[in-house]
Amino acid sequence: MNTKVTLFFLVFFLFLQAQEQPVHSVFFEFDKYNISDKQTTEIVEFITKIDTNRVESIEIFGYCDDRGSNDYNYKLSNNRAQTIKNLLVAKGVKIKIIIQIEGKGRILIDDDILDKIPEIRAKSRRVDIVVNTKETPLKLDIPGVYTAFKKQMVVGDRIYLEKLYFERGSSKLTSKACAELDKIALQLHRYPTLHIEIQGHVCCTPTHQKEAVDKDTRKRELSKNRAKAVYNYLIYRLVKKERLSYKGLGNSQPLGKAPDLDRRVELVVVKI
Repeated sequence: MNTKVTLFFLVFFLFLQAQEQPVHSVFFEFDKYNISDKQTTEIVEFITKIDTNRVESIEIFGYCDDRGSNDYNYKLSNNRAQTIKNLLVAKGVKIKIIIQIEGKGRILIDDDILDKIPEIRAKSRRVDIVVNTKETPLKLDIPGVYTAFKKQMVVGDRIYLEKLYFERGSSKLTSKACAELDKIALQLHRYPTLHIEIQGHVCCTPTHQKEAVDKDTRKRELSKNRAKAVYNYLIYRLVKKERLSYKGLGNSQPLGKAPDLDRRVELVVVKI
């Protein structure tokens, strides 16, 4: 594997922490695969914050920096992954939901980024715990939040697009999302005085990162891109452009329900 390809994988996995599934990274000292008491506590806290009834599976991936032979680093990265697996099982995680434990070996460094070698090496010596969760049935009971437009709406009312699906980390509209937006476009034609702001949201990003990375553009603009995708589609469905605006709000406005419900787009009435 050449350096440019391995750099792509480095960037991709570093971006995992900014994506929309719970991911916890455990970093290791050079040439080590043991963890500290503090790291153990942090891992336990990460797991206990997740609703176990909604966990579908857990994947564990180990990595090393670019030093050492391939064989040695595959063994070391696997030992790191096994350390985390053993800890999770010891803390009560059922072994049957841990579907993958893999040491991926070393991550090479491209010659173009030699000035950041210490930082990249430190971030490469890690294990990623990836938690895959089941989708949560929509159960909204929030004043001013609806799932369709109606006759008597007021400025500030919000339409939660319950069937507007996005893949994790993506702003591309699926066929199901387009079908949902077709219905919304018809409703907006029915109520031609309504002006709306399209607001994009993300879930599951770390608190210090308000926005998530769009895996298609590799930029930290996912919620804005989701809102823009809806904006463009509604214009395509002949909703007048002057009635629409859009913006991304990142993770700043969680619903207070299940995290995956925050991977959403809302339509907010701004003028009636």
